[in-house]
Amino acid sequence: MSLREHVAKRWRSWTRAIHRDLGHLAVGLTAVYALSGLAVNHIADWDPNFVNYERTLELGPLSGSDEAIAAQVLAKLDVVLEQRTVHVDTSTGRVVDEGQRPRLLLRAANWLHLNRGKKSWTLIADAYAAGLLLLAVTGMVMLPGRKGLLGRGGVLVLIGVAIPIAYVHFSGGP
Repeated sequence: MSLREHVAKRWRSWTRAIHRDLGHLAVGLTAVYALSGLAVNHIADWDPNFVNYERTLELGPLSGSDEAIAAQVLAKLDVVLEQRTVHVDTSTGRVVDEGQRPRLLLRAANWLHLNRGKKSWTLIADAYAAGLLLLAVTGMVMLPGRKGLLGRGGVLVLIGVAIPIAYVHFSGGP
């Protein structure tokens, strides 16, 4: 084995190890970003941060001052009036409680995805982006020959670059 072949083999070994380990690390972050991205892409169709609910209770006729009725209804509902609306028909005692409950994991993922955490999260997101670039580069150079960068891999890289360029061009983007 020549020195050149030895160096190439060693370099490929290190590239594979870096690619493998960084890939495993990126899986969790990629899953969070992908799920959150799907959620916020369809924000016009549903609220990815909250679940809307409505419940109806029959308390029987209610009487007294507005404050007394409000206290009685809130005691029966056992609620705090945050992100909710309560409609009360005092003559029938029908109470409609409308509100929102947070989607805990998805709401947190969306908060991170939209970079609401600012400085600290920006550093983590930048490191993740740099890691994805490193994964892309190591992935491109790992396979030699027809399946690698000088063959089918190179064609696929060009298609991957062409897709956003074509979209911006044909959609009339900036």
